[in-house]
Amino acid sequence: MTFFEAVLFGLVQGLTEFLPISSTAHIVITGYILGISTPGLGFEVYLHMASLLAVILYFRRDLLWVVEGFFRWVLRRGGPEDAVAGRYAIYLGIATVITGGLGLLLMKMMGDSLKSPPVVAGALFCTAVALLLVERIQRVGGREVGQVTGLDAVLVGLAQTVAVLPGISRSGATLIGGLAVGLNRDTAVRFSFLLAIPVLVGSSVLALRDVTSGELLALGVSGLIVSFLVSFAASWVSIIWLIGFLKQRRLFWFSIYLVLLAGFVYFAFPADRVF
Repeated sequence: MTFFEAVLFGLVQGLTEFLPISSTAHIVITGYILGISTPGLGFEVYLHMASLLAVILYFRRDLLWVVEGFFRWVLRRGGPEDAVAGRYAIYLGIATVITGGLGLLLMKMMGDSLKSPPVVAGALFCTAVALLLVERIQRVGGREVGQVTGLDAVLVGLAQTVAVLPGISRSGATLIGGLAVGLNRDTAVRFSFLLAIPVLVGSSVLALRDVTSGELLALGVSGLIVSFLVSFAASWVSIIWLIGFLKQRRLFWFSIYLVLLAGFVYFAFPADRVF
């Protein structure tokens, strides 16, 4: 892997991982446009680890609040705030279990036909439509962290499960799910980011054999280090930008981009290609 390829893939992965536009689709599309062969699942998961580190460090205070509050709540040594944190930790767990169980089941059932450009284009278009619809629904919502319920966790977990389909963004699915159940933007975004942590950890563990394979090491140590650092920095920037963007602007712009991207995938890629 050349220096340029290492920087490019790290940049694309980091910038798109937490935006509702499907990072996997962007990595494949980038490689296709530039005629660069994507390094494979092991490399993609490796870059996910950089994004995971970025989200853990950025939301370290939120994580500490959840973990400490949970144990104080369980040991009955805390107050009302710890009870909120304790329940929040359980809700994150519920959503993760639903995603993990149903997600693995769907992955086993999916054939290569679901990874074709027409299907991916359709998934991108559906995400665009969902973002538009939830934008209108969310105007009547506004529940905060302390008002998150178990039902919210179940519904967001189900929404995240759909993201196993190629072209469906994980962050987009959880953000749409959170807004659709009536959470305000800040709560929905933070729930989405915190929920990304166990999901990224789980996917990394499941693909550990691919990450440690000789095929990944064959890409070169320097290339791996550069791509990791770039992915980490780009993920950090993406997190900051998305939080600020959603406070002031609408999801409409993501929808426009996804529609254009769906059209590109549908017409530019051979129909028999597998993502």
